[in-house]
Amino acid sequence: MIKALTVLLAASLVAATAAAQTLDRIVAIVGTRPILASQIEEEMVQQQAQGQPLPTDSAGLATMRRQVLDRLVELEILVQQAERDTSIKVTDQEVLDQVEQTYQNVRKQFTSENDFRDQIRQARFGSVEEWRRWLADEQRRQLYAQRLIEAQRQKGKLRPIPPTDAQMREFWEQNKDQQPKRPATVSFRQIVLKPTPDSAARQRALQLAESLVVALRHPGADFAAAAKKFSGDSASASQGGELGWFRRGVMVKEFEDVAFRVRPGEVVGPVETAFGFHIIEVERTQPAEILARHILITPEISAGQIAIARRRADSLHDALARGGLRASFDSLAKIYADPQEPKLAEDAPLTDLPPEYQTVVTRDTTVGLKPVIVEGADTPRTKFVVLEVTARKGAGDLAFDDVKLRIRQSLGDQLAIKHFIDQLRRQIYIDIRL
Repeated sequence: MIKALTVLLAASLVAATAAAQTLDRIVAIVGTRPILASQIEEEMVQQQAQGQPLPTDSAGLATMRRQVLDRLVELEILVQQAERDTSIKVTDQEVLDQVEQTYQNVRKQFTSENDFRDQIRQARFGSVEEWRRWLADEQRRQLYAQRLIEAQRQKGKLRPIPPTDAQMREFWEQNKDQQPKRPATVSFRQIVLKPTPDSAARQRALQLAESLVVALRHPGADFAAAAKKFSGDSASASQGGELGWFRRGVMVKEFEDVAFRVRPGEVVGPVETAFGFHIIEVERTQPAEILARHILITPEISAGQIAIARRRADSLHDALARGGLRASFDSLAKIYADPQEPKLAEDAPLTDLPPEYQTVVTRDTTVGLKPVIVEGADTPRTKFVVLEVTARKGAGDLAFDDVKLRIRQSLGDQLAIKHFIDQLRRQIYIDIRL
């Protein structure tokens, strides 16, 4: 996503830099396209606006300019390769959608239209439309580069390259000053039990979903209105069931298996998942990605089913507390835990936990088995959690070992992309003039 507000608010600095340069100049050519010195200065101003201090000495500034140029060259290499790949598509509509979203986010930061247009002019854009055209070009380029990388991953041609310990240490030394403080964390294992609908509730939900499918297939049917009225997915219901663009691996498998076979405009369902019955409408498609909406019909959970889940959670907790079961915590989790819920959490920040978890683990700061947690009490999403805290860490400065795994993953991905770009470099004309 283009950080348009940062660019716009830093525009006076960009303008001052550009004004000091009477003539722009070409600092590199990639293929047949030039990269200008002004592009480097603009990138540096954006970094400064985001909180990264600029070097004060000439040698440091020269080094930073060369680093920025390297990134611009790499982006241009990816964009040109993506444009040559006929399987990679970036539609005008999705670019326009992103530009409109960026425009709305930036516009609301200003109290008046005049203030907004003044900032646009300070950013050296002749009009709002000129700024929007610039945003569109930037967004299109970023999308092309992202799609190319994603396509390579899906084809298995962009696998992480394991970094050496020396590379990870170097990465850490270069970035440790920018790391946030380590929050207080807790590690735990859990058995999450969710009440399940009885057969009668499931049948009622299925019948409602089937009747909606029939109604929505009639000409003129309003899918969005039906979603707002009937969908149990609170996150999407208010948006008329909109799920946005997504690729495989985002939704549950049963949902995706159907959604990626549907033609645009077709209504299908009911599709049963662990969440209930889905009615799906695919609006648009492009390679490996679809834009869709859905209606989720969730079977009602009776008070009796909630009571059954509560008794089971209490029984498991009491047996573990007494040590009377031969089965271990992990073995019981395999038998009773909801498969959609994680069984383990390592170093989870306390502030990221649900409120019910926070209450329990802050009240009792020891490790070990905790009282049964009731999450979402008195709601259709009630669930019961048998929780055992295995470790705790207080807040403090991050150390290398705290982020070693994340560094390995992030650096492995970066090295793979770097290797891919290096391969492309050999196939394209590049002339560096900085």
